Amino acid sequence: MDLTALLPALLPDVLALARQAGSKIMTIYEQEDFGVVSKEDQSPLTVADLAANGVIVAGLEGLSPRLPILSEEVKALPYSERQQWQAAWLVDPLDGTKEFIKRNGEFTVNIALIQQGIPILGVVYAPALGVMYYGVQGLGAFKQEGDGQPQPIQVRAYEAGSPVQVVASRSHAGPETEAFVQRIESSGIPVELVSTGSSLKFCWVAEGKAHLYPRFGPTMAWDTAAAQGVVEQAGGTVTTLQGERLTYNREHLLNPYFVAAGTFPWQHYVGEDV
Repeated sequence: MDLTALLPALLPDVLALARQAGSKIMTIYEQEDFGVVSKEDQSPLTVADLAANGVIVAGLEGLSPRLPILSEEVKALPYSERQQWQAAWLVDPLDGTKEFIKRNGEFTVNIALIQQGIPILGVVYAPALGVMYYGVQGLGAFKQEGDGQPQPIQVRAYEAGSPVQVVASRSHAGPETEAFVQRIESSGIPVELVSTGSSLKFCWVAEGKAHLYPRFGPTMAWDTAAAQGVVEQAGGTVTTLQGERLTYNREHLLNPYFVAAGTFPWQHYVGEDV
């Protein structure tokens, strides 16, 4: 089944679910105790993650057609079952839990619809900032601030000789990223580092606030699928260091290293250290 024709009808429901989940998150965000615990991989989990997940999963299960759901907070089915899926929802109910705990507002609700491993709809909502990003195959990419009208967004073309804006994680920057930046600078191109959390890094590339988001560290499928949908529909790419499009519902849900980009030729600056 090709879901592309159904996307305009599905979009309002998915946007509404993201807002509902965001509302749940903000209710907890305003409390003193987030109920933080550590998962098996030692990453933090809050009651907000679970509350948002409940809202999203229940809502998606009520949509037609009913599709499988792969969520950070729900144990994934074995690949022997998942490999039969033609389409599925990928959900990170609270991306940027560390940013949530720090109370810096840079966390998001991520909902993606993938078909044949490719995100064809991606919604990224930052409830503390009141900003919604979404990308839909056939419709393009948009940013909505508050109750304002959604505005089309697109990646910013890189002009040779000008500074390149590289967005880095507040919580996950590492030596590989530093080496990557140094190689660009060594070629005579000035680099301006900008920083934000969660999937907002992708969205900054999508709306032209940055040229590149290199990620030389671990991420999971649900961390990136929705935001990749936004970047790609804004005219950008999200590819592995070998230049292959990042795809989903693979056997291993851990993503390879990748770069989200507009038109800057970043491939020339990837070294052997990554």
